[in-house]
Amino acid sequence: MFDLSAEILARIQFAFTVSFHIIFPAFSIGLASYLAVLNALWLMKRDTRYLELFDYWKKIFAVAFGMGVVSGIVMSYQFGTNWSVFSDKTGPILGPLMAYEVLSAFFLEAGFLGIMLFGREKVGNGLHMFATLMVAVGTLASAFWILSVNSWMQTPTGYSIAENGQFVPEDWWAIVFNPSFPYRLVHMVLAAYLTTAFVVGGIGAWHLLRGHKTPAVRTMFSMAMWMATIVAPIQIFAGDEHGLNTLEHQPVKVMAMEGHFDDHPDGAPLILFGLPNQAEERVDYAVQIPKLSSLILKHDLNAPLEGLKSVPDDEEPPVAIVFWSFRIMVALGFAMFGVGLWSLYARFRGTLHDARWLQRAALVMTPAGFVAVLAGWITTEVGRQPYTVYGLLRTAESRSPIDAPAVGASLLAFIVVYFFVFGAGTFYLLRLMNKQPERRDGDIGKGPLRASGIMPGPAQDHPAPGE
Repeated sequence: MFDLSAEILARIQFAFTVSFHIIFPAFSIGLASYLAVLNALWLMKRDTRYLELFDYWKKIFAVAFGMGVVSGIVMSYQFGTNWSVFSDKTGPILGPLMAYEVLSAFFLEAGFLGIMLFGREKVGNGLHMFATLMVAVGTLASAFWILSVNSWMQTPTGYSIAENGQFVPEDWWAIVFNPSFPYRLVHMVLAAYLTTAFVVGGIGAWHLLRGHKTPAVRTMFSMAMWMATIVAPIQIFAGDEHGLNTLEHQPVKVMAMEGHFDDHPDGAPLILFGLPNQAEERVDYAVQIPKLSSLILKHDLNAPLEGLKSVPDDEEPPVAIVFWSFRIMVALGFAMFGVGLWSLYARFRGTLHDARWLQRAALVMTPAGFVAVLAGWITTEVGRQPYTVYGLLRTAESRSPIDAPAVGASLLAFIVVYFFVFGAGTFYLLRLMNKQPERRDGDIGKGPLRASGIMPGPAQDHPAPGE
């Protein structure tokens, strides 16, 4: 396949499948919490617009959750097919962590999902609310374990290496709560909330622009813009803290993100744009601000920063990919922040639901969270190269002993199947989002509508005795 090696093809295959997978949890994590908030507001206020929104978004959540499960199962098989050496060497550590995710998170989500989707009239509002909360907690717990796995691969601690080359656990607390894990968890969860906020806000804007200014649609747009206003600046701060942690533990990744090839003993510039030329070890056509990178990374204009020229060539990641993916992520983060400020201005002027240019901007920004999540993942994973376990296990040493044609054939099969399966799923999601929330004119009871097994029937007149 284009004369690519088996290693490159295996990396492309994993990148392709995980890119499909990551967008669904990023959406479902935020949407599960949003559903819990909507259900709680309905129970507290008995305002039918919250119930309308809950019923509207729960259908979308169910489809997105199912697509995420299917895409995640496919990924797990690749560890055994394309990356068997990696699986063998890291299995004693990563295997239990992945099992904890299934046992504590996925089972929790799956166990209560049916009650959340179909059980309100069967179990009553109290147990239904509990089930909705458990689904939300389950999605967050799933993120906890998966990010612990990924963070350990970035900053491995609490292990020893056995005689057979396997990583074996020595301190589970150090493994789970490794140095980069808290920063990565906060950054990802906030990214999930922002992703959901801009999907909800974009769909709300779509309906407002079409003249569907129902109370439910207005509330949908308002809640999403509040989330963008509050979470976007917090995410910028969390991202900065995560960057400082990365500088401490993975300085080469930061060099690639910043495009620094040369050492800067008296303060490094912030390169806004340019074309990284890794062969010549420079950034062509660089647009830069003097000393600003040192101020951001070390809070000192004159702080020294090392460059990639101090790193052996075989230790460098692909600079151009990391450089541009990082800038896409940051640019989208500030764009989200800008939309949040714009909505706050419109809200205080009382024009939030009539500001058509704001609504157009929110509509354009609908996929921004997904793109930012993918760009952040690319920055993290490509920036870790040439290692799967940072500084300890190289990617070239992690793959299975299979030939390129076999990997290429499975990659082509994945592309074809994913195009049809997930294309159809995405089309169905868009059709669901194109509809308005259904109006509810009345209230529903506080408990089950009728006892199980009792079927209502028409009233019959019985003759009086003697007739």
